[in-house]
Amino acid sequence: MNAAVKTDFRVPVLGTLFRFQWEPAQQAYVLLYPEGMVKLNQSAGEILALVDGQRNVTAISAALMEKFPEAGDLSGDILEFLEVAREQRWIDYR
Repeated sequence: MNAAVKTDFRVPVLGTLFRFQWEPAQQAYVLLYPEGMVKLNQSAGEILALVDGQRNVTAISAALMEKFPEAGDLSGDILEFLEVAREQRWIDYR
């Protein structure tokens, strides 16, 4: 792993009101909640697909950098997205 990657042992979990799934009609990952649906862009979907309550932020970053090596160090972008997701209550940390 790149030495510039910050270690973050927090484990993100999906918010209790949300269900993450692939939506064939939308051809995208979505977050379903009682009042509606959030259609996610590809990057957000790739990140949330790894939010399983087991992987910590560092492991999620490492998995995505392995899957997309041409993108370089994604850890800052991943942390930024996870912060927005937390503010939106899509995720929390345990």
